[in-house]
Order: sequence, then C-alpha cells, then structure tokens
Amino acid sequence: MDFELNEDQRLFRRTLREFVDNEIVPVAAEWERTGRDPEEIVEGFRRLGLFGIAVPEEYGGLGLDRVSFALVFEEIARGWMGVAGILGSHSLTTWMIARYGTEEQRSAYLPDLATGARRTGIALTEPGAGTDLQGITTRAVRDGDEYVVHGTKTWITNARHADPLPVLVKTSVTEPAHRGMSVLLVDADRGFTVSRDLPKLGYKGTETCEVVLDGVRVPASALLGEVEGRGMQQVLAALELGRLNIAARAVGVSQCAYEAALNYSRDRQAFGRPISEFQAIQLKLADLATEIQAARLLTYWAAVRSEAGAVNAEAAMAKYFASEVALRATMESMRIHGGYGYSQEFVVERLYRDAPLMAIGEGTNDVQRMVIARALLSGAARVGW
Repeated sequence: MDFELNEDQRLFRRTLREFVDNEIVPVAAEWERTGRDPEEIVEGFRRLGLFGIAVPEEYGGLGLDRVSFALVFEEIARGWMGVAGILGSHSLTTWMIARYGTEEQRSAYLPDLATGARRTGIALTEPGAGTDLQGITTRAVRDGDEYVVHGTKTWITNARHADPLPVLVKTSVTEPAHRGMSVLLVDADRGFTVSRDLPKLGYKGTETCEVVLDGVRVPASALLGEVEGRGMQQVLAALELGRLNIAARAVGVSQCAYEAALNYSRDRQAFGRPISEFQAIQLKLADLATEIQAARLLTYWAAVRSEAGAVNAEAAMAKYFASEVALRATMESMRIHGGYGYSQEFVVERLYRDAPLMAIGEGTNDVQRMVIARALLSGAARVGW
C-alpha cells in the first residue's frame, strides 16, 4: 500500500503547478470578471498535450494513468475551476471514442483531438431530461445512409468548439428506453446551431450553451461503434471517468480555499495579534486540512481502482465526498476572511461560486449516494480492503 505519487507523477504535477501558477493564477480573477475568452490558457493546454490526456499514445495522446489524469484537474481547478471544464468534457469524449469507436472513427478523430487542433464536448442533457437520461426526446431517424436528428440539448460545454459533438439520441422507441439510445458523432459542418449561452453563478471561463439540431443530417458512419442501442452504456461508462474529473476539481478548489484562509489568517490582525492565534480559527483550519486530505486520498484511491476496472461506486464516493468538502471548505474560508471573503478582491468569492457545480454536475450528489447504496446492497462494492 503506497500513498505517495511515483517519480513520473511528481514531475508531471510540478509541470502542471508551474503552468497554473505562471499562466492561470495571475489572470483568472480579471478574465473571469470580464468574461474574456481564455485563448492563451487553451494554447497552454495544447503546448502541454493536455487535450490528449485520455487519448492512447498510438493516436498521439498522453495515455495518462488515472492518478495523473486526476492531477490535471486538481491542479488546474486550484488556479481556475472554470477553465478545467474545457478539458473535462473533451477528455470524457476522447476516452469514449477510444473505448467504443470503430477504428475508422478513432483514426479520423483522435489524433487531432489529442493535439487540440480539434476540441469536443458531449451533448447529453436536455431541457426536460438531466438526471433521467432515459427521458431524452432527441430523435435520430434512419433515412438511407444517413440519420436525421431533431432535438435540443442544454448545458453543453465547448459547444462552439465541438468538432465532433457526440449527441445522445433515441434511434428507436423501445422498452426499456435505454436499449433504444445511441451516440452520434456530429461534425461541426453538419449544421447544429448554438442557440444561446446560459448565464451561470460560477463555472466561468468556458462556454455553456444550448444546442439545437433541427433536421441535422449525419452519415450512418457517425454512429459511435457499429451497433445501435449501445449509447446509454457508452455514456454511463464515460461518466464514471467524468466523476473522477469532478472529484479532482473539487479537491483543487478546496485546496485553494484552504491556502487562501491559511495565508489570510497569518496576515490579518485583530486585537493586536494575527487571527491565526485564535483557537476558533485554528479549529477551522484543522478541519479544512483534514477533510481536504481525506477527499484527495479518496479521489486518488478511486483513480487507482478505476485502473483495475472497478470504478462505479468508487468514483461516486470520490465525487460525492470531495464535492461536499468543496462546499464546506469555500464557506469556511469565507468565514475566516470575514467581510473580505465577500469581496471580489479576494479569490474565495469566486471559489464559493464555483464549488456548487461539483455537487450538481456529472450526476447530483443524491444520485451518487443512490449509486453507492445500490453497489453496497448488490455486493458490487464494500467498505474495507
């Protein structure tokens, strides 16, 4: 049992930290406030090969182990959680294409996606279907050698840059509903439109859009894999990886909140001494440090377990716990900052707005608890070694 990163992982983390500290942290507050497109940060992602973190080496990617995968999102989210989303949906989809795509699809898409020459997202959620993906209404009807797609998708990250955009559709009406669902890889030139940007509390720095597919025609070869009706299975497997990404982002946000609180408590004077000397502040810092380290270790453990294929309950545990820690950590950091924590002059205000996404995205935490409970009751997961 080893709780240390190996040498390659430590070196990789050092590279990530230098990039985040030099190229993200200095600009995050201003760019988030002004809504500036973070194109220089995206170029940095390309330079470091981060668009290829879930792409196998044979297609030009980094082919990272799962702990290194988590480190990417932890470190970037420590600097600015919003821009971590640019890589989040992209990596989920590249993994899905690598795992389930035909050789023609892998060869056509993965090399450019690995370098960032192309970017991608994933279109699952609809205005009337979020957690209940089986309730989607987007239809794809076969017409000769093409599918004709009608529907609306919402909360789509990278929508304007997605090429291709994987779209979860119903290719047949059957019971149970998941057996009639498929994923189509819709190229940008096929005519889907971004109808609007969704205003958000936090998670800024990346676009979140509504996408309309009104009679969009895609070739039958756009079907992910070779058999209709596998879409739900493909998506759920990818979302397990996505939960590791969300858990790691939550750890990064929590770490930033803790560091801000620790530094502020040392500098802030009250009643003639630093507030870090008051026991009430010390207890808050102790709780923060303990919970964040527990969240980090749970996330890394889930990442290691996923290498062995046992990821469902473990990823749900990591995502659930780490995101709840992020909610508490950002609030406690704000309390330590007092009135300044409510000001945009301090980073904790942004962290407090970013944290709720992790409790909602990639499946709400109530859903994660249900996933964990079902795995425990079925014997698919257990507590202990």
